[in-house]
Amino acid sequence: MNSRTSKNTPEIVECLSGYTFGDRPIALHWDGERLPIVEIVARWRLPDGRQFRVRVEDDRTFELFYNEQADKWRIHEA
Repeated sequence: MNSRTSKNTPEIVECLSGYTFGDRPIALHWDGERLPIVEIVARWRLPDGRQFRVRVEDDRTFELFYNEQADKWRIHEA
């Protein structure tokens, strides 16, 4: 599996918030494009935040990590 991080754009994830911020990612911004998320494949909790594996409209898969203390997202193409 090849993994890369977007180097050309800020790491932006749009999400819906329920009980906590970032409960449900709905879109991500990657290489200047807004990519709507069509499926949350997996989600798990880490000591410093939350991680999601998502599928976007063109069937690419991404891993999103939200660091709660830093209030920042990291995006990796899976």
